[in-house]
Parts: sequence; structure tokens; C-alpha cells
Amino acid sequence: MFALTLASAALAQPALAGTGQPSPWQMTFQTPVTEVARYIDWFHNGLLWLIGAVVLFVLALLIYVMVRFNEKANPTPSKTTHNTLIEVVWTVVPVLILIVIAVPSFRLLKLQLVPPQADVVIKATGHAWYWSYEYPGNEGESFTFDANMVPEDQLKPGQPRLLATDNEVVVPVNKNVLVQVTSADVIHAFAMPSFGIKVDAVPGRLNETWFRAEQEGMYYGQCSELCGQNHAFMPIAIRVVSEEQYAAWLVEARQRFAATDARPVTVASRALAAE
Repeated sequence: MFALTLASAALAQPALAGTGQPSPWQMTFQTPVTEVARYIDWFHNGLLWLIGAVVLFVLALLIYVMVRFNEKANPTPSKTTHNTLIEVVWTVVPVLILIVIAVPSFRLLKLQLVPPQADVVIKATGHAWYWSYEYPGNEGESFTFDANMVPEDQLKPGQPRLLATDNEVVVPVNKNVLVQVTSADVIHAFAMPSFGIKVDAVPGRLNETWFRAEQEGMYYGQCSELCGQNHAFMPIAIRVVSEEQYAAWLVEARQRFAATDARPVTVASRALAAE
């Protein structure tokens, strides 16, 4: 009983350190709270400057050619067919640019695709059109629950439209979380922008991704693969809490979502939904 009370009180706190969700007319990424997300943000911004410089350089060349070599300024056109120096430059420079891009991109791929030793393992299964989550464990310790979008007329204060779910995934802060992703029907995609993760949920296949959230708070994502009529109504809600709060929540969750051989029914988590 004490564990249940502690879990409910801890997870019902309204003041969380951060919230990852989109805002109207947002033109930037959501605030990154993992190493992978920060790397993606840095790499993206760096590429924008590089691409912008290339575009401006090419534009300047085009303008120069149009002004310098138009019929009026250059009535007698040159019959030059090749220039060794120019050909070497326009071959070597793009190669160097590609190397500059490739080196950090390979590091990012390794960071994304080679997960460290997991502290928490969660299995996420996509359905038409909701997610179910399994926390594996020893016999009697594993549990599964569904997470459906909260209808607009049932939203509580602070819950975002089209993003809140009746049950939230809960993970501890500063711990490596391995997410195994699959689907029960069609192809879905598990995506969480603030964590920098996106992986396809494919029927009959188990993909995986990982994250290490460095800030407590409430974070939202969505199915990011067009999967049918209600694709837009498959939100993902992850609450990052302290280790103590996570341990208390596990005690409550194992009682609330007792794993059985039957398909689990959707049950609203009062402790997690409370404000």
C-alpha cells in the first residue's frame, strides 16, 4: 500500500523539469535531452550552413557567368574545351566536402545503432491504431499494457491534444533504455523527437533502438509511418522520472497490469494521468 501511495504521489507532481512536445509554427527541433538527439541537432545545423554556402557559391557562379559571358559582353565566345586546373578543383573539393560530411555521420550512425548495456528493456508493439508496451522480467514481474490516445473531450488540464495517452511509458532518468519495436498488423514507426529516435515497427520482425534521457519530464512522440485511417491518432507518451519514483511505479504497475496469457485490456493509469 505504501508503494502504491508513493508511486501515485511521485508521478502526480505537476512541476516536471522538462516537456518535449511540438508547438504551433515551430521551425526547429524539439529540445534534445539525449546524446543522440544533441548530435543530430548539431549535425543538422552544421549541414544547413554547409549547404547554404554551396548554394550561394553556385548562385554567384551562375550570376558571374551570365554577366561576364553574355552575348553583349563577350561577342566572340571562347572555344576552350577543357582546363586541367579547374577540373581537378571541381573534383577534389566535392570529395573533401563529402569526407567532412561522412566522418561525423558515421559516428552518429554508430551511436544510434550500437546500443550500450541496457538498464531497462521495453517492448513496444504497434497496433491499428494504438501502442502496447511490455516490461519483461522474471516470472511474476513482467507486465503489459495498452496506450490509447486520450479523446479531446476527456483531456485533463496540461494534457496536449492528440499526444496524451491513457497509459504512459515510465523510465528512469540517466539510464540506458533499450526499446524493442515490432508490429501486430501493418508497418508503424516508433518515434520520439526529443530523444532522437525513430525505428520502424514491422510485423514479424523485432527492431531495436535506445535512449538515455538526461532530464526528467514528459515527452511526446507519434507513429511516424503512414499506417492507415487513424495513423494520426497513435501518440507515444514517455515520462522520465527519478530512480526512486521509477522503482515505486514498478511496484504499482506489476499489480495494475498483471501479465496474463490473454490479450491485455486497456486500463487508465490514474497515478500517471494525475496532474
